[in-house]
Amino acid sequence: MATPVMSPLELRQHAAFTALMWALSYPGRPQQLPACGLAAFGAIAEALVDLETGYFTPDAALAAALAATGGRALPPDRAPYQFYPRLTATELDALRLAPVGTYAYPDLGATLVLGCALGSGPTLSLTGPGISGSVQLHVGGLPEQLWALRTAAGPFPLGWDLLLVDGDQVVGLPRSTAVEVR
Repeated sequence: MATPVMSPLELRQHAAFTALMWALSYPGRPQQLPACGLAAFGAIAEALVDLETGYFTPDAALAAALAATGGRALPPDRAPYQFYPRLTATELDALRLAPVGTYAYPDLGATLVLGCALGSGPTLSLTGPGISGSVQLHVGGLPEQLWALRTAAGPFPLGWDLLLVDGDQVVGLPRSTAVEVR
């Protein structure tokens, strides 16, 4: 019996999907992506975005990579996947519009992929499913208001899942994870 061989694209998609799965299963634990920098956002997009999903990004360079997935470019109030390689205070207006889901369909809440600086910046104390006790995480390069917006998005099961990307590292913060900024 012949064993199918994955193409380089399939290998990259599989590696990215696996990293994202573990990142969201164990919040606060960095996972390695198969690409670095802006290419890491492209690898995440290849794993998550397809013909049946939509995306939003304010970044022109990333928009071309996202369009190559076959997904639809949507406004921020309708996009289930949102990519911000560099989230600035001015982009928070678009982020405020991101879907948070409903009590009947919490899975309609957006997944936000945010560029950041892991290991520097404010200390976040994380608690919730997938975390034994609490985890401390240093995350810089994001506007302070992000954490208040995340809290205001609604009580669990409403809200956003966050994927924090720094180089080839990704950390997941599912909406079930409580975040306290210290």
